Amino acid sequence: MVRTYDHHDFDPVSLLEAKGNQRISVCLPARNEQATVGTIVGRLREALVHRVPLVDEVVVMDDGSTDATAQVAADTGAVVVDASSTLPGYGAGPGKGMAMWKTIYASSGDIVVWCDADVTNFAPHFVTGLLGPLLTESDIAYVKGFYRRPLSAAGDGGGRVTELVARPLMSMFFPDLTAFMQPLSGEYAGRRWLFEQLPFVAGYGVEVGLLIDIAARWGIDVMAQVDLGTRLHRNRNLKELGPQAMTIMQVILRRAMPGTVPEAGELIRPGMAPAAVHAHELPPMSTVLPYAKSRRDGPKFS
Repeated sequence: MVRTYDHHDFDPVSLLEAKGNQRISVCLPARNEQATVGTIVGRLREALVHRVPLVDEVVVMDDGSTDATAQVAADTGAVVVDASSTLPGYGAGPGKGMAMWKTIYASSGDIVVWCDADVTNFAPHFVTGLLGPLLTESDIAYVKGFYRRPLSAAGDGGGRVTELVARPLMSMFFPDLTAFMQPLSGEYAGRRWLFEQLPFVAGYGVEVGLLIDIAARWGIDVMAQVDLGTRLHRNRNLKELGPQAMTIMQVILRRAMPGTVPEAGELIRPGMAPAAVHAHELPPMSTVLPYAKSRRDGPKFS
């Protein structure tokens, strides 16, 4: 049974008391998110850095943006790190999973929280909800957010890849994980010692890969989920969702049937150029020598 919480169960002041001497990093992988990243960083820092000093650092990993994402994030107080020049020997990107993997190197927290940078209704409870179980339950190591995702203000309909691809495949191969309401959600948190021992899928399949790998290694008893309310963000059209869906299929099938599904492939659609998709993986950060040195010498970024 996956323990399930509500974000209303936790308030910043109580969490600050439970935090002790642990450091908390909130990380946002971002690519061309100048319209939203500044508001997210600003609200986060005002509520959880200044008003209640719960969060120790906010790191934005700029993943090859061609707009003003990096400048906007820096102007609102984030530590901005360039993905292409961070551990370049492992790939310059872009790729969501790669950007997230690099935030482990760039951040210093004992607890790492990830939030997407395209959310238009971001509120501090997205972070406090995820932190709550980690700070109040010593046996929880990973917390995943879930929410309602309306396609518009009129109603539901978001999560198309989840319902049409991820959930059917999880039901077939990993039924114990079907209790997670949003297996592909971009808001989740966990203890550094856990994330640094796991491979990260370089692209869109990173969320489901982590979910499966954590359960396989430590069991679902160390996992929890939190209702974060309603989440509004930029919804993609079906043409854009196709490669994402195929990558997620690759990740799930590679874990269900090792050796039978290649990392790289092409999504072939009538009247369209083939779209390259890949599910290649980055090694556990604990095996990366520059990371081991940075942990020994102190955080690279602060």
